[in-house]
Amino acid sequence: MGFATDAIHVGQEPDPATGAIIVPIYQTSTFVQEELGKHKGYEYARTSNPTRAALERNLAALEGAPFSFAFASGMAAINCLMSLLKSGDHVVAGQNLYGGSFRLFERVLKDFGLTFSYVNTCQLEEVERAFRPNTRMIFIETPTNPIMEITDIASTASLAHSHGTRLAVDNTFMSPYFQRPLALGADFVVHSTTKYLNGHSDGVGGAVMLNDDTLADRLKFLQNAAGAVLGPFDSWLVLRGVKTLPVRMQQHNRNGMVVAEFLEHLYPKIKKVYYPGLPSHPQHELAKRQMAGFGGMISFDTGSLENARKVLKSVRLCSLAESLGGVETLVSHPASMTHASVPSEERNRRGITDGLLRISVGIEEVEDIIADLDQALSTV
Repeated sequence: MGFATDAIHVGQEPDPATGAIIVPIYQTSTFVQEELGKHKGYEYARTSNPTRAALERNLAALEGAPFSFAFASGMAAINCLMSLLKSGDHVVAGQNLYGGSFRLFERVLKDFGLTFSYVNTCQLEEVERAFRPNTRMIFIETPTNPIMEITDIASTASLAHSHGTRLAVDNTFMSPYFQRPLALGADFVVHSTTKYLNGHSDGVGGAVMLNDDTLADRLKFLQNAAGAVLGPFDSWLVLRGVKTLPVRMQQHNRNGMVVAEFLEHLYPKIKKVYYPGLPSHPQHELAKRQMAGFGGMISFDTGSLENARKVLKSVRLCSLAESLGGVETLVSHPASMTHASVPSEERNRRGITDGLLRISVGIEEVEDIIADLDQALSTV
């Protein structure tokens, strides 16, 4: 079946009891057993819930994976993935990670004996130089948040496997509609389902997908043991959102390209635009090979904190808010919002300046988005 068909139907068969076309919300904490040791596949809702199980089957199909696990947030998903490692293990990570991932690695997991090296994963030789005898995982975002750098997934996976380690890819920015990391050789795919998969800014969640059955058994154990599972109502919200993922992503992509071109034409008022769909992007050709579209995430540098503040104060249609991937256009200030936990000198080294703004282009009429940005930027 095609992607859009899978998005609507896999894991979402009509309810056998009633014929309901939508998967029910099984809002229950436990399940009655017929007798000792005999049940209908469900015992306790932390371990498994029919609504969450439907979502996990659906997301697995979209990423082309046999296994998927849903969590209470994207960070809970990453934390569970990292729980596959043990004290003394080393991780090579991208230098431009979401601030929450950096915070988890540096301020939580380091206390449990994991070590991390941050490199420019666009440069394969930098990744190779970072390897140590105890390296057990490479963790990347592509495109990165918020600088939109692109890593060659297939080459990085090949490098990881040559060293006997595994590659994990945060695919939140692209969604499986535009990018399929497992098909390119990655071992794990991570999502914040809060973003494009849900698509309506009304639920928080995360997911991990993978192919390896032994690792899947371990992740299932960890998911149940740690308990940061996605609840039935939030699972239902993601299932609702995924049904329209293809049409939403197409519109995000169309609008994103138009907005990126508009911003690029404002140079020198806009110092730099970061969007992989622009020919000026340094990894544009790689993006065309690796991704089926460029998405709706754009960052642009206004030149100073004062300029950024003026723009954020002036937008009307675009909303100043954290998060991304909803149907509405959101604009944020990474240095003080999503990446505030990253030290300022490290932010500046990575290009996350005080003048940088990140926009999650929604699916409104693109002329209205541009008109709002135009009037806001006229204050600079």
